[in-house]
Amino acid sequence: MKPTDYNFRVKDSIIGIQFLFVAFGALVLVPILTGLDPNVALFTAGIGTLVFQLVNRGAIPPIFLASSFAFIAPVSYGVKTWGIAATMSGLIAAGLLYVVLSFAIRLKGDGFIHRLLPATVVGPVIMSIGLILSPAAVNMAMGKSGDGAIVIVPFESAIIVSMVSLFAMMFISLLAKGIFRLVPILGAIIIGYVVSVFMGIVDFSPVTNAAWFAIPSFTAPEFNWQAILFILPIAIAPAIEHIGDMLAISNVTKNDYLKKPGLKNTLLGDGLATSVAALFGGPPNTTYSEVTGAVTVTKAYNPAIMTWAAITAVILAFVGKLGGILATIPVPVMGGIMLLLFGIIASVGISTLVRANIDFNCPRNLIIISIILVFSIGGMTFNFGGVPFSGIGLGAITGIVLNLILPQPRKDDHII
Repeated sequence: MKPTDYNFRVKDSIIGIQFLFVAFGALVLVPILTGLDPNVALFTAGIGTLVFQLVNRGAIPPIFLASSFAFIAPVSYGVKTWGIAATMSGLIAAGLLYVVLSFAIRLKGDGFIHRLLPATVVGPVIMSIGLILSPAAVNMAMGKSGDGAIVIVPFESAIIVSMVSLFAMMFISLLAKGIFRLVPILGAIIIGYVVSVFMGIVDFSPVTNAAWFAIPSFTAPEFNWQAILFILPIAIAPAIEHIGDMLAISNVTKNDYLKKPGLKNTLLGDGLATSVAALFGGPPNTTYSEVTGAVTVTKAYNPAIMTWAAITAVILAFVGKLGGILATIPVPVMGGIMLLLFGIIASVGISTLVRANIDFNCPRNLIIISIILVFSIGGMTFNFGGVPFSGIGLGAITGIVLNLILPQPRKDDHII
């Protein structure tokens, strides 16, 4: 039996719990920031990972699926504008877009998705996600609500807590050893939380009022065209991220998952995991590079370990006290972490362009990148049949259309 073969053993449960520990900080951060239930996110991360494994049972990659950062901005907007139930219909559609892409790959091959979504489109879309979210991070770091309208924690206390959280995340990322280097978000939350307790800005009543056993606040989706059209294009960025994660885990395990089970199946599994999560009111799922890093450190290649991580996530979802604890995390703690996190997202977009060796002297490339950034961040809005279309989704669709219709550059076509 090869190290990458699926082998379900009780003794691997401890390693599975460890891998969930690695994913935990990022997993619960997304629902906290978007207004969803963290316990539901735990449940849907576990269920989503199991769905992914079922789809790819012929050759299961050792990866864990959980809350996607790419959807923070649209989900936050959707929850505020249409409510959780309507937003979930948009997330179901996003998952189904993955499914459509997976079938397109079956028909046209892996190169199809790279031609449709080149780095000139994906890079600026990812950059937009981080940059659009940056004002919310700054407001929360200063003790305000994400939109800056309400002061939740006095500035003097908030700025101390947020800066401690920020620097804790920096130093854990840079100086921690082994698997602890892979949990900068969780470590920063714990350190920021401890400082907040000493400063007297933590309200423990949610923990006191919570039961030990509680059914998560599941929410059934409600069909809403506006939410679907707004959220659907955002799936472009994590779809490309999925390919990068599959390549990474293939390099780590020395087992080419791009050939077997192939992108046609891994993307299908990811899409179904996202749609299933939305059926319960959870955030969309994506493959977690933090867990891939843990696989690299531990050399635990058995995919059944991720089954244990998924089972543990589902069990923890029903611990009401855990949700109560997460509800007590002060806003400045999250704000401090977000200052770095959203900057990193924008930087990933830049690195996408750099790795692809994009020529910034080429007018065609500059036009596509510039329009995506300005449309996404600047607030451009188009109305189609009375439905407003704006933000990252509009930028992404515009970039795809421009990439398809603009003429290819001539050999001497450059800006001096």
